[in-house]
Formats: sequence, structure tokens, C-alpha cells
Amino acid sequence: MAVPAVEIQQYSALDEAAYQDRIQAARAALGDRLVILGHHYQREEVFRHADYAGDSLKLSRLAADSQAEYTIFCGVHFMAEVADILSRPEQVVILPDLAAGCSMADMANLAKVSRAWRELGKVLDPDESITPVTYINSVAELKAFCGQHGGLVCTSSNARQVLEWSFERREKVLFFPDEHLGRNTAHAMGMPLDDMVVWDFNQPMGGLTPDQIRSARLILWKGFCSVHQLFKPEHIDNFLARYPDAKVISHPEASFEVCQKSHVVGSTESIIKTVAESPPGTRWLVGTELNLVNRLHEQYKHEGKSVHFMSPTICMCSTMFRIDPCHLLWVLENLLEGRVVNRIMVPENEAAQARVALQRMLEL
Repeated sequence: MAVPAVEIQQYSALDEAAYQDRIQAARAALGDRLVILGHHYQREEVFRHADYAGDSLKLSRLAADSQAEYTIFCGVHFMAEVADILSRPEQVVILPDLAAGCSMADMANLAKVSRAWRELGKVLDPDESITPVTYINSVAELKAFCGQHGGLVCTSSNARQVLEWSFERREKVLFFPDEHLGRNTAHAMGMPLDDMVVWDFNQPMGGLTPDQIRSARLILWKGFCSVHQLFKPEHIDNFLARYPDAKVISHPEASFEVCQKSHVVGSTESIIKTVAESPPGTRWLVGTELNLVNRLHEQYKHEGKSVHFMSPTICMCSTMFRIDPCHLLWVLENLLEGRVVNRIMVPENEAAQARVALQRMLEL
């Protein structure tokens, strides 16, 4: 049932204390019928209400295991799609703000990937020689594409296992939509950079020659995360010149040059675990989203740990930031009145193929 926009405007006039009090009251009233999932990149005033927190892989598993009638996903659109794909048919998945998308995910769609697959077919038989792998930061239709063509989904936590699985079956991998995760993971596995090429989806044949396609083992989609591209090698150099005993940890969505200068490269969960387990007094420069970095600093400062954001330019994930207390309260109080707003539903024919690709990942 559609809710008039005026109601959202009325919610936006509340102060912070009112949001927090009414969110807590609505959650209590809904009880076990509701579960709230919160990605680590969420703002603190939303993150505090999550029943479970995690990165994409962890939250995907939690969505699949949830027994709640309603799942509110405080994240971005592709995450809510995964929750819907893995949940039971009677479960309802809600995204508080439908505008919470992902700029990286928008860099690849079914039309572009299908065209790339056809163009690769002019040089070789892709269904015989290429495993398509999509990062979980992608739309459901691309997960379905991978399911149809013998491929699977990966996260930053399991990208290595996924690439190993893929190369055991076919000689090449088409990896989308983030080139940096693919490059950093494959290089850490021992693959030379010369075995990788970048597919520019705005160019015919990806801007590659037939010989480049034939000789490549890893074909990387020209996509990226706008937040992780803020981090530069000189940020690390300048920080270590000031704090030579500090450690640097970066997410593999950062550039190859940044990851090569980092002491540790790992997923969001890996970053959290590494900082948590480091000795008291450790100083960290962290190359990932600002909300998580600030949360880690506050959480471990009592142990004398200092956690710094890598870029001097303060930037957070703007689409993740769209999930705010106003929208969270709006969807909660509508549920109390028997109205479901902003439900995420992946068409079943698409969900079935996407589920195949996701299950291949989860089995790893």
C-alpha cells in the first residue's frame, strides 16, 4: 500500500531523540516478527538498532537463516535483493530507502554483460572457456546470469576461494563489476599482472584485441567503488613518515598500488578482526568506509589503539548514508499499521538462477 509523501515529510520534522524512542518502541511491539540487519558501513544512529551486523557474506547467511516474518535491511539495494533471494517465499524484505543503491553495481547491468559475452564469443566459446564471476555488489540479474552460465558470486571475504574454484573448471574468468577486487585477489594468488586485462564496457570488444583476449586468464570489468578509489599511495607514505611504527590495512576494493603498500589487505570482517586482535597501543591507517573506521576508533581507544581514516578527504558511502532514522522509523510504524512499504521482490525466474550462483558460493 502506497503511503503519501506527506507522511515522510512529517517524519522528517522529528528530532533525534524522538526517532530513537519511537524506533525502539516499534521494534518492541513487533517483537520476533522482525529482524533488522545492519551493514558495517551504516551510520551509527541506524547501526545501533541492528539485531545483526556484518558484511555482505555474513548478512546473506543471516537472511537465509532468519525465521522472522519481516527483514529490514539497513544496507543498499543489492543486499536486500540477496536477502529476498535467499529467504523463504513468505518472508518480506524491506529496504528503508529505495534510493540506497551502489554506484559500483550500477557500472554493470545485464545488457552490458550480455553484450560482452557475445563479443567474447567472436574470439572463443565463452561457455566452454570462461567462468563468469560477479561480486556480490551487483544487481540480481547479473547473479542470475552467472547461475545460467556456470558461474557464481563472490564477496571480498571469499574471492580467492571463488577464483580457485573457477579456474579449476575453465581456463579464464570474467570478473565484474569491480576490477580492483579481482586484480588484488588474483595477484595475491600468484597470477602475474600480464595475465589480466581490463574490459572497458564503453568500447567495442572491451577495447581489447583478439590476441589479448586469447592470452588473458582474468578479464576484469572496468568498475570500481568510488569511496575506495579515494585512497592513494601517497596517503600511506605521508602517514608512515609521521608514524613509522603504524600498520596499514586496506579493503581489496582499493587500488592495486594502495594494497601493495598495505601491511594487510582484507574484507570488512577481516579488518574488524585484525584491529580487534592487535596489541594495545597499535596505530592503524585504514583504507575503507568512514563510518566503520570511526566506529573501530571509538570501540578500541580504551586499549590505547588509534584507528585513522586513510584519506584526508572525508567521504562516506553516500548511498549507504541514505538509510537514516527517518526512513527506518517510517517503515517500522507502517508495519505496525499493517502496511508494507519499500518491499524488495526479485522475480522468481530471476531469483531461481541467482540462487544457483549464490548457493555455489555458500557451498565454498
